Amino acid sequence: MTAPKGSPRRLRLTLSERAPLADGRKIGPADPQERIEVTVVLRRRAELGRFFPREGPPLSREAFAGAHGAGSADLASLRRFAAEFGLQVVSEHVGRRAVVLSGTVAAFSRAFEVELNRYQHPAGSFRCRTGALTIPAELAAVIEGVFGLDNRPQAKPHFRIRRAAAGTAAFAPPLVAQAYDFPTQQDGSGQTIAILELGGGYHPSDLDAFFTGLRLATPAVTAVSVDGAKNAPSGDPSSADGEVELDIEVAGAVAPKARIGVYFAPNTDRGFLDALTTAIHDTTLRPGVISISWGGPENTWTQAAMQSFDAACQDAATMGITILAASGDNGATDGDPNGKLTVDFPASSPHVTGCGGTKLVASGASIQTETAWNELTTNEGATGGGVSQAFGLPDWQQRAGVPAAPTGKAGRGVPDVAGDADPASGYNVVVDGSATVIGGTSAVAPLWAGLIALVNQRLSQPAGFLNPQLYSPAFTAAFHDITLGSNGGYNAGAGWDPCTGLGSPDGAKLLAAFGGGALLTAR
Repeated sequence: MTAPKGSPRRLRLTLSERAPLADGRKIGPADPQERIEVTVVLRRRAELGRFFPREGPPLSREAFAGAHGAGSADLASLRRFAAEFGLQVVSEHVGRRAVVLSGTVAAFSRAFEVELNRYQHPAGSFRCRTGALTIPAELAAVIEGVFGLDNRPQAKPHFRIRRAAAGTAAFAPPLVAQAYDFPTQQDGSGQTIAILELGGGYHPSDLDAFFTGLRLATPAVTAVSVDGAKNAPSGDPSSADGEVELDIEVAGAVAPKARIGVYFAPNTDRGFLDALTTAIHDTTLRPGVISISWGGPENTWTQAAMQSFDAACQDAATMGITILAASGDNGATDGDPNGKLTVDFPASSPHVTGCGGTKLVASGASIQTETAWNELTTNEGATGGGVSQAFGLPDWQQRAGVPAAPTGKAGRGVPDVAGDADPASGYNVVVDGSATVIGGTSAVAPLWAGLIALVNQRLSQPAGFLNPQLYSPAFTAAFHDITLGSNGGYNAGAGWDPCTGLGSPDGAKLLAAFGGGALLTAR
């Protein structure tokens, strides 16, 4: 079902190598007549200039597509390639640089010289590939990635339901915002928060019950279908429903007048990437902040997928879009079965603000104690964090004291910021008709997304790519520095650390550091 490797004028697609499915058992070849869809990512028409420090205002989505989207000649080349191998072009999106192709497994196997097999796994049966893809030599500089041939699960949600009543009090999300001194003169009006989901769903009745309990109007929530996925609640609070409703309720409680777009996609590398790029280039909802609570260890991703994902986040930075991602709930190993230190992607992308977790003890607006979240001894999780083995040390982390990666090389430190995540001090939410308490770094990404929506409203312009700003001296006072606790591989300490990053937010001081503090006197 696959053409011989090494045919004339074909080259390996850079970074496309894929490892076998861990814990999977090959059960035979994929059905050659099965019809599938694949997303091909093309290069930019022109490379990006500097987007931080800003050179002029952020680009609109339309201006970005015109300047940096896929080129017409590249699109034409891909169309010819598709026709040669009996593949159909389903859609083209210039800004996303994405072309969706449809065809049989047999046709795709010939087009990319790949063998597709069925694997049985504890999570189900999946179509998988191993090794690298090949493409015609004339497309080597045109194609950056091919996603969807393999449909194994790519990521897991980073939420934890509290198992039993704990001595520490749980919080309604507005109380967490109050403890962190979030701006109170803003409500998110005119802003849109995007939330990416790779499964599960929400019930409007749950949202109504939750926000009615807070004496707030239910925000305007729009479900956006990506690659055929839809809002599909299972009725089980411990399923991905817990993730979806936690994300909406936390972000909506912090910024209740913001619109919320929930982008549902299949849990594959293609689905995850397409959800991200769909949100970035959405010209209807136009989100200014994107919250991601799903991820997986860096070594479970192909290099091509990580590079395409990070490139999309760079695109977002030129448009002034902030992207926040949970750093994981399994401590410094990110759940590695061999106990090796590793970090979670996409939080490890240098163009994403990684969100770690704390245990918060507060009374009203007063924080009594806050430590790095670590309940590993009771299997209740711990904040993810450490040093990337896929991305080098960014310029803006040069003075942060990031330790060497396990390989001994300098790497991007994770996370950047933190917030309440311990299930023991978790969030009171409503999921599948039931009141429950949920924690995890999943809660921190939408918490920060809500905060940035308030900041954007106050500034009347986007805060944009946060990381170079957050690490500058002007933002030193904008964080509660977490100096106690560990995540099983690293210790919290003064300044940045691989457990809680720069710390949890002081919302008022953060807003002032962005330049919006002059009008805080009415607080």
